Amino acid sequence: MISSRVLCLGEILFDCLADQPGRELERVESWTPYPGGAPANVACGLVKLGTTAGFIGCVGRDKAGDDLVALLESTGVDTTGVQRHPTAPTRQVYVTRSQAGERHFAGFGNIATTEFADTCLAADRLPEALFAGADYLVMGTLELAYPESRQAIYRALELAKQHQVKVFVDINWRPVFWLDVEAAPSLIWEVVKQADLIKCSDDEAQWLFETENPKEIAQRVETVKGVLVTAGERGCSYSLGNSSGNLPVFKVNAIDTTGAGDGFVAGFLHQCCQQGEQIFQNPEMAKEAVTYASAVGALTTTKPGAIAAQPTAAEVEEFLSQQ
Repeated sequence: MISSRVLCLGEILFDCLADQPGRELERVESWTPYPGGAPANVACGLVKLGTTAGFIGCVGRDKAGDDLVALLESTGVDTTGVQRHPTAPTRQVYVTRSQAGERHFAGFGNIATTEFADTCLAADRLPEALFAGADYLVMGTLELAYPESRQAIYRALELAKQHQVKVFVDINWRPVFWLDVEAAPSLIWEVVKQADLIKCSDDEAQWLFETENPKEIAQRVETVKGVLVTAGERGCSYSLGNSSGNLPVFKVNAIDTTGAGDGFVAGFLHQCCQQGEQIFQNPEMAKEAVTYASAVGALTTTKPGAIAAQPTAAEVEEFLSQQ
């Protein structure tokens, strides 16, 4: 087993995208399934850029689960950490789209959110060997919504601490996943307080931290040395070590924004693995890393689906050279 520099823990699923943009859920006539799930998107994005990555999560023993595991393997993601549940189905999410390509999570069809395989990720089956060779652990917050997978997150944080693995938390607030929305902020805060790096959207920043300013967020979380706040068409802002700044968005022909934020995360972590601590010590390196991340995010919107659209390192370099 080649050790993966980045471990991505959480959900892998099918985003069923509405084929008719601009229509409400009830009026959509057909859907196209695209592989997704933020941590899985990040893992695939990293591998395409040239950084080794492993995925930790749970899928069903069904065709959807088989297809997703096969996709991870064909992309080059280490699947040692994938668990298969004998009865629970692999999750599917229905996503409607505006005419401009913005997406809206429209639910899970006829299955309750608590019934999917990803909610059953077992803490005692996380392979500790994966953590021994890793530099970063990436996790969202969706699995905190369910008792069993919540324990797996806590176990992963323990293992990360034991093996000096840096923790990257993507807030990824999706109320549709939570039965108890009121419980979410305190559960998410507990994990955020153990993060080395935080990424959130401007809306998520306001919701959890009551500010969009990454410097202010960094001051509120003692452990954190980097905060990234993405704001869609308004670009992004960052606080990395002692440097902070704002960057405009790259102008591209956006077809589907699904996975743009995950592409951004993959691009940034790829730079972290390449440049190391310099990103947090040198303002120019910090800006370059976030610029690179923004380019990956922008390119991910130029084709449908989150994973299929992800660029290679060569494509990112070419794109940046033309700007």
